[in-house]
Formats: sequence, structure tokens, C-alpha cells
Amino acid sequence: MIGRRLLPGLGLLLVPAIAACSIGDVRRAPPDRSSAPPRPAPTAPAPSRPVGFDEVRQVRVDVDRRYDRPFVEFADADHGYALFVAACDNPPPSGGCPGPRLFATVDGGRSWRALRHPRPVAASQQLYAVPGALVLLSEPYGWYTSTDGGATFVHSTGAEPAPLVAARGRFQVVEGRGAVAEWDGASLRPTAAQPSVPGLNTVGHSGDLVVAAGVRDGRPYAALSRDGGRHWASTPVSWRGDEVGVLRVAIAPDGGVWLVGERPDRTGFPALWRLVAGFEWALVRAVGHPAQARSVAPLGAELVAVTSPDGVGVVAGGRYYRVDWPLTGEHHLRVLGDGTIAASGPDDLVLGTGWTANRRWVRVVLDKQP
Repeated sequence: MIGRRLLPGLGLLLVPAIAACSIGDVRRAPPDRSSAPPRPAPTAPAPSRPVGFDEVRQVRVDVDRRYDRPFVEFADADHGYALFVAACDNPPPSGGCPGPRLFATVDGGRSWRALRHPRPVAASQQLYAVPGALVLLSEPYGWYTSTDGGATFVHSTGAEPAPLVAARGRFQVVEGRGAVAEWDGASLRPTAAQPSVPGLNTVGHSGDLVVAAGVRDGRPYAALSRDGGRHWASTPVSWRGDEVGVLRVAIAPDGGVWLVGERPDRTGFPALWRLVAGFEWALVRAVGHPAQARSVAPLGAELVAVTSPDGVGVVAGGRYYRVDWPLTGEHHLRVLGDGTIAASGPDDLVLGTGWTANRRWVRVVLDKQP
């Protein structure tokens, strides 16, 4: 059974899936369920009911009431950064607005230390936390990158700094060119051959497998390469005629490969496909799913977590199940490089550590001075 309560029967579906993931590649054919108990009938959605967190890490930092709520981003379960920007229209030095305040944590938000912001006077401030680096954008002055936890920064202008590009993965789609390129540590170089994918807009990789996908006229397309982009094979994506606006490749923490077909309005519940047997896209049903979805995150063991205006759920075994994770439909899910779920909400950030649906939930809150 998983760590938190689910709808009756969901645990029976998760146990064989989790067991299968612990011994090998889930991209093989699914286990035989002929002797398993019958699957439950679809259940009508119930109101979302957030439950208690396993831990709340609430820290007050030296920031006064003139500042907005912070933007908080984690690179993994331990390393995160927070940026406070003052809520006024007159930035320093000519105006009365104070400069931004920058903080870092190395213990998952239990404690925070103040950092010196390298360019406090700017028209716009942004923060990106990526594995091994903190990247700040201070417009119009450019980028400031730190690889030592914010102790020192390197300034650059123009193209995005290397750690930010590298964080997008070894293979990427070059904007404006519609081509797949490989990041070699210094630049993006087009692969030796290019996939024949109409409307190419996304690429991802799992081990030696590279997947490219796109959409044309509402229809999804995909191609695979097993040799770093030297050769590609088109792989049909089963399609029922329901229009797809944007297609993206999503890699689960266990290496499972998914296609997420967002609807043209970007709010409708997406189409989902999973790569099976290493070459075939299986359309994944989600009987009982809500009409809309805000975020989708593959968790491994053939499970997908979803947040929507109706709450939080998991797609498992062809059905959608409501779960009582301590999240709401306002949270946006992202899976970090170490497998941690980072759920960003309007007032907090929640970290879910563990495996598949078995998670320990920690709420991270930074309070300003009264």
C-alpha cells in the first residue's frame, strides 16, 4: 500500500506496478493481472480535501512588508533559493523601493541564509535553480550565474548561460530552427540526422533512447533514435481524432517515456501515451478524469500525477483516482532531477520525496517580518 490513503482499490493496482519497477525496466510488457482482484468501478469525483503534511518547515526571514511573496525554486530535495522583490514601481536608486532579497537553503528549507544579490538595481528580476547552479536574470543587464551556492557570480549577456541550457537535457529542440540538437557542454550541435516529425516541438531522452515529437493540424507525431540522433525511425502515435495543441515528451524518474498531448486551449485534460516494448505508443486511458488539468507529472511505475481545478489525482491502470495528498488544484507539479516532486502553490512550495505515489510531504514556507 502507498503511504497516504487513496480511493479503495487503487493500492491493489499500484502494488504490482511498484514491484515491477524495482526489478527492471518498466518499458517491457505490463505484468499479467489475470488473477488480480477486479478493478473498481469509476468513482464520481469528490471535493478535494487536503490532509496534514508530514512536516512543515516555516521560517521567518529578515524581509519587511514592502516585499511581495517570494519566488521559491528547488534544484533537488535539499538545495533551493528564494527571491523577494519589493511591491512598488520606483526601483532604486532613484526611487524609494528597496532592492531584491536573495536567500538559499541546503537543508530542504529548514534554514535559510541571506545572499548578496549581484545586480540589485534592474527593471526585472528572475531566478532559476538548476542542478549545481543558481542563475539570475536581471534585465536589461543580463545573466548572473553561481556554481558555489551564491558565494560568487559570473556575469554574461546574450545567450542563456551553460548551466541553464544543460538543465534542459542532453537533447533539445533549437528554437526557430525546428531541429534536434545535442548539448556538448559548450554549445548545441544539430544531430547527424534529423527526424521526420511534422511540427517538431519537443525532444527528450532516456538512456540511449532519444524521442522527438510534434503536432500538425491537431495530430501527434513521433520518432525514435537509439544512436544519439544518427538514425531515426518514425513511430505512429495512435490517435482518436481529438485535437492536440502541443505535444511534449516527459521522462519519468524510472526512465519511462511518455507523450503528453495538451489541448489547444491548454486547459482540457490531456491525451497520454506511454512507450511500450521500446517502439510502440500505447494510448493511456484515464476513465473518470476531470474535464481540465493544470499540470501533469509522470511518477514512474506507469503512474501519472495530475492537478486540476477539481483537486489532485493519479492515473493508474487506465483510470483516474482522486488522492488525498496535501495539495490543491492550484499547485503546479514538477519532478526534479532526484525524483522529488516540487509542487508550487500561490502561498507555498511542497516537496514530495519518495517513490512513485508513496511520498513524504513537506511544506516549505518563508514568512516576512511582521
